[in-house]
Amino acid sequence: MNNGLLYALGAYIMWGLFPIYWKWLQAVPALQVIGHRIVWSFVLLVVVIIATRQWTKFRSTLTLRILGIYFVAGLLLSVNWLIYVWGVNAGHIVETSLGYFINPLLSVLLGMIFLGERLRPAQWVAIGLAAFGVIYLTLTYGSLPWIALSLAFTFGFYGLVKKVAPLGSLYGLTLETGLMFLPALGYLIFAESTGQAAFGHIGNVSVLLLVGAGVVTTIPLLMFASAARRIPLTMVGVMQYIAPTLQFLIGVLIYKEPFSTSRLIGFSLVWTALIFFWAEGYIAYRARKQVVEVA
Repeated sequence: MNNGLLYALGAYIMWGLFPIYWKWLQAVPALQVIGHRIVWSFVLLVVVIIATRQWTKFRSTLTLRILGIYFVAGLLLSVNWLIYVWGVNAGHIVETSLGYFINPLLSVLLGMIFLGERLRPAQWVAIGLAAFGVIYLTLTYGSLPWIALSLAFTFGFYGLVKKVAPLGSLYGLTLETGLMFLPALGYLIFAESTGQAAFGHIGNVSVLLLVGAGVVTTIPLLMFASAARRIPLTMVGVMQYIAPTLQFLIGVLIYKEPFSTSRLIGFSLVWTALIFFWAEGYIAYRARKQVVEVA
């Protein structure tokens, strides 16, 4: 197994285990968790950039246009993190996993709407099947699975912004967290001044976990960035389902979240759509490769 596969596997497994980490912080309000996640991620990323002697180069990339793009990206990412942490700690791990199963199909649809990308007929079938699964879950729930859809849409639009963003993953995430740093720090100071802060008030373990939020955020992202340069995009596409699959299993097997027959049917429709989508994409990729080889 080459280094790219190991990096990708490590990143997706870490993301898949996130529900356990955030559950350890269940006593801390989700907004404070996200505040610490932003603050400590930014601090760690700045340390990485300085340690690798890239600070001057990083500063040279900053323009008003780039700041605007990454402000939107940072806002979308922060909202996504907040919904995810709240969902996990409110007992909705299974539904959060659904959001990340839906996300790849939604990203394809957003690419068509905003970037003029064309979908093959079979891709429409996959998207339609996933949409039917969401509709079925809505009807059986009696309401929209808003956590899953919010996660899918915020991360889908985040991916769309990143598609046109010019910076690499290290500089991009540093700028995103940097632009959210002052609001996050300001909120944490406000929470402390009003006696609502958890940091330093509910035990040393929670302090370490809140500081560690920056580490568990940054490490898998850097691992993924390294992996993406070393392995084919098709392999990245297949492996991305490791994380929501682990999250789903953690929700059902460890935290015993309910998973009724109706939920199984709805999830199965989405899973079938993903399998169909991936298989169709792989066949199309092989066909293009054969044409290039013949040419």
